[in-house]
Amino acid sequence: MDWLMDVPCKVEFVLGGSTVTVRDCLDFEANKVVRLTVSAGSDLHMRVEGVAIATGEVVIVEDQTALRVTRILPPPGLDAA
Repeated sequence: MDWLMDVPCKVEFVLGGSTVTVRDCLDFEANKVVRLTVSAGSDLHMRVEGVAIATGEVVIVEDQTALRVTRILPPPGLDAA
């Protein structure tokens, strides 16, 4: 099963979301501001293959953007303890 440890997984870091109309989408242009459904300073959500597994905060490490994990989420379908 060691080979399984080297299988690549898609990891996404989600800041937030919004709902916009098709009309608004067609009006997008450079410098357009789209309001998100989260407050400034909120943690990002880390998803692996579309499944939320953790939350964290943005940090800078050696001139690169990174995520500091602040909370591991329970597996889907299980209540947090």
